[in-house]
Amino acid sequence: MTRVKKLDPTLYLVTDRGLSLGRSLQWVVEKAVKGGTTLVQLREKDLDTRPFIESAISIKKILDHHGVPLLINDRVDVALAVGADGVHLGRHDMPYELARKILGRDAIIGLSVESYQQAEQVSRLEADYIAISPVYTTPTKEELTEALGLEGVSRITGICPQPAVGIGSIKTHNAADVIRAGADGIAVVSGICSAEDPGEAARELKQVVQQARNLSG
Repeated sequence: MTRVKKLDPTLYLVTDRGLSLGRSLQWVVEKAVKGGTTLVQLREKDLDTRPFIESAISIKKILDHHGVPLLINDRVDVALAVGADGVHLGRHDMPYELARKILGRDAIIGLSVESYQQAEQVSRLEADYIAISPVYTTPTKEELTEALGLEGVSRITGICPQPAVGIGSIKTHNAADVIRAGADGIAVVSGICSAEDPGEAARELKQVVQQARNLSG
């Protein structure tokens, strides 16, 4: 797996078929990347392998056209099968070291960080980015009942050297706070997937992030 696309964590879309208001993921992703989404993770917890691969292939065609990396949630086998740019791994997924061995040094591998203890462990790994989860409580991660908050973002980004995105109920009204707390970008699910116009939602979110980074820098 050879990385040909630059990792830009500014605005990271995590797909959710159930939150897409009956619209196809392909349509949502196309609108989102045209609006400025810089990274896309295909998350399909309920699909069998064959339809997952078919979905990934169709999404990858869209993203390749726009030069945006495709990451696969959890499934290293699917990432390999479709030639995705990498994977995102949670604490119950394949260990980072094994995924790196399988995918190679050029693959993008991101890791979820849900506690300070995890942050200490992840800080010693050569992951390409981390996702701090959840910044605020979110229905898309029902198993995570305690939000890390902005203090958690600040503390974890102080521990981990990797680029960081915050995820968890981040909207236009609080995205700047997450950047000021130390994140390099934001990851969004419902804020784009459930938006009436995913492209406009992406444009607004990206503008907020870029303005906050400019002021912080």
